[in-house]
Amino acid sequence: MRPNRLRRPPITDRSIPANVDVLLTAEEVHARIERLAEGLVPRLSTGSWTGVVVMLGATPFAADLMRALSRHGLDLGFDAIWLQSYADARESSGRMLVHADAARPVEGQNILLIDDVFDSGKTIAFARQHFLTKGANEVLTCVFARKPEAVTEGLDAWAWDAPPRYLVGYGMDDAGKMRGLPFVGAIKGA
Repeated sequence: MRPNRLRRPPITDRSIPANVDVLLTAEEVHARIERLAEGLVPRLSTGSWTGVVVMLGATPFAADLMRALSRHGLDLGFDAIWLQSYADARESSGRMLVHADAARPVEGQNILLIDDVFDSGKTIAFARQHFLTKGANEVLTCVFARKPEAVTEGLDAWAWDAPPRYLVGYGMDDAGKMRGLPFVGAIKGA
């Protein structure tokens, strides 16, 4: 008997907002996460690691990455930090708000910091320093999408080199909307 596999419904024209271009299908997103997880395995195989997702946008990516790592035999702890610098704008305010910190102590721990997009690098740099200040042994940074203008300093791993467009879907939003799209898209004209 074959295991019951969850089938993803096809993307239809009705499920794509008129102002969005599809950049990566759900299947392409999945394939990139699998390759990323495979590349992370050697680094995460030694010591004890905790994945910490930067809320809210990276939640789908973090869940899929944790499952992919589990398929490779890695069982990481899991936690979250809720940071905000964009609010409902399309550009960072330059201020970092910590709405909620990680629930578990990080002192002496190795952290895999998981975020959605690396563009200015300010969020990752802030979170990385935050956990190092709290006593983490090591903070490895990982994002789904890296923008072309981003300097990779401070970034350890990423799944996709994104175009210089405003991304939505797969957790990424435009003023709180479109996070639930099963693909990665970009706002037309933005």
